[in-house]
Amino acid sequence: MKDDNSLLSLYITCPWGVEPLLAEEVAELGAEIQKTTVAGLHARADLATAYRLCLWSRLANRVILTLGRESGCDTPEAIVTAVSQLPWAEKLRDGHTLAVDFHGQSAAIRHTRFGAQVIKDGVVEALAAAGRPRPQVDLGQPDVRLYANLHKGQLLVGIDLVGASLHQRGYRRDVGHAPLKENLAAALLVRAGWPARAKRGEPLVDPMCGAGTLLIEAAMMAADIAPQLTRERFAFERLADFDPALWQTLAREAKVRADLGRRRARSRLWGFDQSPQAIAAARSNAMRAGIPALIELAGAAVKGLTPPAEATMPGLVITNPPYGERLGELPELVALYGDLGQRLKQHFGGWQLALFTGNPDLGHRLGLRAHKQYAFKNGPLDCKLLLADVAARDPEAPATASTAQTPATDASAPLSEGAQMFANRLQKNRKRLAKWLKQSGERCYRLYDADMPEYALAIDVYGHRVHVQEYAAPRSVDADKAQRRLLDALSAIPAALDVRPEQIHYKQRERQSGKAQYRKQSDSGERFVIEEGPAKLWVNLTDYLDTGLFLDHRPVRRLLRERAADKRFLNLFCYTGTATVHAALGGASDSLSVDLSNTYLDWARDNLALNQLDPGRHRVVRDDCLRWLETAGGSFDLIFLDPPTFSNSKKMAGTLDIQRDHVRLVELAMARLAPGGELIFSNNQQRFKLDPALSARFAVTEITAQTFDPDFSRRANLHHCFSIRHRE
Repeated sequence: MKDDNSLLSLYITCPWGVEPLLAEEVAELGAEIQKTTVAGLHARADLATAYRLCLWSRLANRVILTLGRESGCDTPEAIVTAVSQLPWAEKLRDGHTLAVDFHGQSAAIRHTRFGAQVIKDGVVEALAAAGRPRPQVDLGQPDVRLYANLHKGQLLVGIDLVGASLHQRGYRRDVGHAPLKENLAAALLVRAGWPARAKRGEPLVDPMCGAGTLLIEAAMMAADIAPQLTRERFAFERLADFDPALWQTLAREAKVRADLGRRRARSRLWGFDQSPQAIAAARSNAMRAGIPALIELAGAAVKGLTPPAEATMPGLVITNPPYGERLGELPELVALYGDLGQRLKQHFGGWQLALFTGNPDLGHRLGLRAHKQYAFKNGPLDCKLLLADVAARDPEAPATASTAQTPATDASAPLSEGAQMFANRLQKNRKRLAKWLKQSGERCYRLYDADMPEYALAIDVYGHRVHVQEYAAPRSVDADKAQRRLLDALSAIPAALDVRPEQIHYKQRERQSGKAQYRKQSDSGERFVIEEGPAKLWVNLTDYLDTGLFLDHRPVRRLLRERAADKRFLNLFCYTGTATVHAALGGASDSLSVDLSNTYLDWARDNLALNQLDPGRHRVVRDDCLRWLETAGGSFDLIFLDPPTFSNSKKMAGTLDIQRDHVRLVELAMARLAPGGELIFSNNQQRFKLDPALSARFAVTEITAQTFDPDFSRRANLHHCFSIRHRE
């Protein structure tokens, strides 16, 4: 396994997608490329070049001095034998501690910790054979870190010459939200052609700079600063064959180049962000990187973006905006990307844009055509770097309304044809509902419900906020087209409804089972009070699939309020207790609300307290409604039974299927109904059919048609509602 050639064998790793750039960099630094692999490459180099790679590589993760590559290493015994034959005695000093980074597995080695132990055993055998003491293991701060990779019986073993990932430059102690790793940021700058632009003295602008990683890496390139110049120690300094004189020469050379580079750098760099915390972090990071004089930072939003007055020529706009990993971010991001594209087209003619995003569909919101796209990974996320030239405006062309606007009055990005069509439909629907809304005083209502099949959304208005739910598209619908239509719709809502993007709350709604609609989606805790008739109710548009208020049941709640005077009221499957609040405000003498969810019972208590209703008269009980009905005593004059379509909650004794089980549920509820009382039975099973046996036994009147207000007139099967009484 030992390489007799005087050149060192190196394995250099990098982020996925950076391999060709790394190969160019490694060759420029003097190494001989042998083979490029996924997320890395193999090279040969002399000792000076190996040191230089550790100091100067902007793109690498690790520089591994490869001591051996062996096949047939499928068992621990084979691995120990192979590792024990390597020249560890020539590399390791007595008294130094070790750690092993093990990657991969085999049929016999399934855990990295066990794999690391096997590698260490081989090293111990080699040192013992040379009469050397057993090394100690230090997983935290070892003197030397070993590297091992096992794949399909092929074992690569070596020494990490740096001892840590090279993306850790040392300047970034203050980070923003979801920061880029430094070497990935450097790769994006290389792909955008920044090194050549910096030599020409072109400016650079990052309009959403966050903690400043792109800016700092760009400044270090412009000033010829080695990325590892300030690293306190390298692992190769602890090796037995370390050449201190050679290393000191390379380090002095790097310091001289940095001093000259700071003075000679011609490019100016600007970073903007609307977060004061991000700007503060970027400023601190730039100070630690030693390039604060090259970067100017200021708090500013994308809507006001213009080229700095000191930028005397077009340059590079490069940025890493949010991708929308959390669905609720999409409405704001659609507007953000649209605004960025609008500002670039209005004010940055002749510049180039380099935009790094994990959501290329959002990138299309810019309205700029990317002439190149490069695939990368940011952690586990598939991302793309989009490069686009911003066309220069003709100075002879007359000013249009958009180009004549000042930054203070600048309009949002114009809507696409599809977005404008959707905006027109929203405005048409609101006009249709205007008279009813004025007469009823309702401020929470459904405005749109998949009116156009290609825009499969439900849009509800809650005062000054908008709740958007996307129905899952059938498999026959192209996913890319569905995504573009969704983004069109989200871009149309602010202008059509006169709301800010941050007031729009977006969720995906898929076919649910059990209590999936109750599953938490977020932990914002952002709830607010709305008014429905005389009732005040808490709603939350962010944290759950549903909001705490079923808008289609508004007429049912109104009916209960109108019929509740002096009645004993029972609310089964009470959810957040909104029906109980209405019944209590309608004069119910007392009430009992039953549900299995502690979360929603607490919500119901809050709703009762919000309306100053006496908890002694209006009680909530946690129980399985079926079990409660089978065991409870007492009777009620008015009962509301609104079960889920299906539930397989683990808290229940069995499953609930409303079509299958409604006869039993109704019969149990009717057993609790006092003579002369009324049961309101409602459910949301669209194809629900009431069993004829119930109509034969009880006085049943279907009142579904009476339980839809104009905002739900298009969905007559959204719920079914029945008034059931005992026969005289």
